[in-house]
Amino acid sequence: MAITNADTKVVTGKVRLSYTHVFQPQAVDGGDEKYSTAILIPKTDKETLRRIQAAVNAAKEAGKGKWGGKIPANCKTPLRDGDEERPDDEAYKGHYFLNASSKNKPGIAKPIGKDAAGKTKFAEITDTTEVYSGCYAKVSLNFYAFDAKGNRGVAAGLNNLVKVQDGDFLGGRSSLNDDFSDVEFEDDFDGEEDFLN
Repeated sequence: MAITNADTKVVTGKVRLSYTHVFQPQAVDGGDEKYSTAILIPKTDKETLRRIQAAVNAAKEAGKGKWGGKIPANCKTPLRDGDEERPDDEAYKGHYFLNASSKNKPGIAKPIGKDAAGKTKFAEITDTTEVYSGCYAKVSLNFYAFDAKGNRGVAAGLNNLVKVQDGDFLGGRSSLNDDFSDVEFEDDFDGEEDFLN
């Protein structure tokens, strides 16, 4: 049976984003610049996890040609256990996670309602502060086989993401509203005075 793009593509349920670089590409460990994000998948989201496992298996099958006709015994896979690999990180507790990246900028949007046919309408997000480490999204991924200098496995490509909910910032950053919600500003600005004079 031939493996198609549909077999290796997954649209997740609601996941949380971490280490998010989706507006500007970043180079990691001296590699190529890529758009990327870590995706935290709740362990309770069995359907997304099932679909990811099926897509990874399909990518392994498709990769046999790259790997000399068989799946390598030490084939690396992208899905990792947050409880085991990040036991001290509260955000990763109760989650699996994977890193997804792309050389091309992903589509970034939010749902804004339905059209006359009942299909979801989207608005592109261009404000770089609106999608951040800690917010929630549904993400389109494609899984593919790689063979790089003896490293063989399956990686996750980042296609598109739709932000569905705000969340607490990850990485210690606080929100503007949290920092200043109790601070009085009425006397601090009147638009007339120049503090240098």
